[in-house]
This record gives sequence, C-alpha cells and structure tokens, in this order.
Amino acid sequence: MNELELSVAIEEVLVARNPRHMRVARAALEPGYYLRGARHLHNIQGNVIIGTGFPVTATFETDGPVGAIALYDTLEALGSRPILACGPPLSRALTDDYRVLELTARNLEAAQQEANEQLLAFQPSAIVSIERPGLAADGRYYNMRGEDITERCAFFDPFIDSADCPTIAVGDGGNEIGMGNINRAIADLDINPSVTCCDELLVADVSNWGAYGLIAIIASWTGLDLLAQISPVEILDYLSARGSVDGVTRENTLTEDGLEAEEGLRVIQELRALSGFLDE
Repeated sequence: MNELELSVAIEEVLVARNPRHMRVARAALEPGYYLRGARHLHNIQGNVIIGTGFPVTATFETDGPVGAIALYDTLEALGSRPILACGPPLSRALTDDYRVLELTARNLEAAQQEANEQLLAFQPSAIVSIERPGLAADGRYYNMRGEDITERCAFFDPFIDSADCPTIAVGDGGNEIGMGNINRAIADLDINPSVTCCDELLVADVSNWGAYGLIAIIASWTGLDLLAQISPVEILDYLSARGSVDGVTRENTLTEDGLEAEEGLRVIQELRALSGFLDE
C-alpha cells in the first residue's frame, strides 16, 4: 500500500473500538492525518517538546505519559532531542530518567509568559501534545466527567498557540488540546470540548495509541521495526510505581482508560503488521 493508504488503515485501526465516539472525530478530519503528522517528525533534529499529563484526583493518569515516553524514546533513538513538558506530580516522577520541562503556571497570563520564555529558550523543531487538557470556551479545564479540574492543571495550550514550529496533538475524547480543530463536529458529544487548535490533530480510542500510529509511519520510512522496541507494560509498571492511576477507574493499575495493557499490545501488533514488519 502507498503512504496515504497506510495512514488511512492506521486511522481506522485506532478508532476501531470507539468507546468515546472518536469515529465521529475521524469523520471530521481529512484522511491522512497520521501521515501528515509523521512528516513533521521525519528526520527531525533539535528539540521536540512533548506535552503530556492529565490530572486525576491528586495524581496523573496512565493515558498520555505511556505514549509520550514511547515517542520520546523513538525520537531520541533517531537523533533528535525530545523533552517531556508536564506539571507536577508527573514532572517530578519523570525527572530522574527523562529531560523534563516542568510547567508551573496556574493561570493563563502566567502560562503565556512561561510559554514565551521556554519557546525562546528551547527553539523547538516541533511540539506534540498527547492527552493534555485543552481549554474550553470558558477558559477552564474539564475532565471526562464534566468536573472542573483547572486548579489541578498546568497550562500547555499557550505553547501550542504561540509556537512558530509544527504542532501536533493527540486526543481521544474531545476535551484535549487540538480538538478545537473540529469543535463543531464534536459539539454533540457528552464533553466540555476544548477550543485549542493545532496544526495537525490526531485521534485514537486511547491517546497513547496515537503515538504508536506516528511511530508506525516513521518506522515504514526508516525500515526499522521501531514499535518492537516499545513495551507498554513496562512503561505502565514504571508509571504505576510513581503513583499513576487509570483515568476511567481512578485505580493504580496497569491499565489505560479502563482497558488492560494487552489491548495496547494488540494495537501495536496490528500497526506493525500494517507497516510491513509482521505477517497480517
């Protein structure tokens, strides 16, 4: 299959389960969005900021950081310098093992200043957001239950809004950064939708899996079976030891959005097959 056909096949796999109606979101996007997102990261050099971390109770959820770490490891192996951008407690859980840009601002004005300063300092070649809360129309953050979580959120939206490099965002429900691109299409979903836009929006049933979709296309170009190097179970175990919870159950388990880790492994195998590294 050609590049566009591969991207479309990946896009179908990543919304096949459809627990949060991301097929609706997919229908609103021009096909080939994973291909276009991956092109921004192909042979990229310099700093790549990867924003992640969705607050749940007093900690962080597993969806987002798993995919962010997978993409971080992939990009680093291919020669760029990824940096994970997140707020505490996730930022402090990761700082011993990864380059971390800790987001500290707790209001939009301070966050804009923080973004301006950090964008100037890092001069990123691209910015990726994976399951980051996106501001709603009223300037607040909301979770999937409709609860206002603004007081527990660090702000990443100004990084996306102010960047002069390509911006990519992955979401799985409608309240994440990037969903502003399709605000009208998701207006009927039971969610307080984000109005923050990006250059290329990617959707998946679990945002972690969106990172795998990007990696699958990059792998097809490099000829390297990059997804074979990723172990979601190991990453989940690493995060669990540092206090993560499942965003749906709010329990400290090796799951993502209520799904067992094996579901993510199955997705990886499907993507590896599509990319030509396994027999389908």
